[in-house]
Amino acid sequence: MDDLDYGGRAKIGLIYPAMGWVMEPEFTAMAPKGVSIQTTRVMNGSTDKEGLNDLIIAGTKQAASLLAAIPTDILMFGCTSASFCNGVEYEKNMIVEMEKEFGLPFVTTSTAVAEAVKAVGARKVAFATPYIEDLNVLAKAYLESCGIEVLNTKGLGLLYDKDMDATPLEKIYELAKSVDVPEADAVLILCTGVRSVPIIEMLEKDLKKPVISAIQASMWYSLKTLGIDTNEVKGFGSLFEK
Repeated sequence: MDDLDYGGRAKIGLIYPAMGWVMEPEFTAMAPKGVSIQTTRVMNGSTDKEGLNDLIIAGTKQAASLLAAIPTDILMFGCTSASFCNGVEYEKNMIVEMEKEFGLPFVTTSTAVAEAVKAVGARKVAFATPYIEDLNVLAKAYLESCGIEVLNTKGLGLLYDKDMDATPLEKIYELAKSVDVPEADAVLILCTGVRSVPIIEMLEKDLKKPVISAIQASMWYSLKTLGIDTNEVKGFGSLFEK
């Protein structure tokens, strides 16, 4: 062991919903040597739009201030739905405001997913989520605002993080397979509250196309922003080769 193991290359400051427990172990599994994950949680309730906006307003700045005090090298807002529910322009303004206040790169999962789709050369996608239909509609609108055509969507209709996080990998695997359509260039698994990264390479083999998950894209984009070679990450999908 050496000092690199404590974040000697970079510390990723993760802002994450309080009820969630999936993203941290998956982030840690993907992190290259010398990159550590430091997390602060924000209280959240339901994952409808009202509950998500409460999360954004009440806790994000406070969480960012705690992580910036370390200091971390980047702030990652690790909640997919809270970063897309108000649209692209709202998210862009939030990023500008947070970077100005804390003097650190501030990135979101939704931006990470959109950039990942572009990186793998996909224009048309299908996506799977644990969400209620209202959120799937907002996710589709967000992606289409980014120039990404959405051909098919499927959700599990879950409203609370505790149920999303408890969803078995096998169920997410079958959901992702079932949402695919031949015309889709890539399949997305949206939500940082569902398990995903252990099944990405298996899905890519089965579907014969790129598979991007919210958690995977969040790590990839964080590393890209930090200037760290994503090819160091092995076993978690073709995205890291981009």
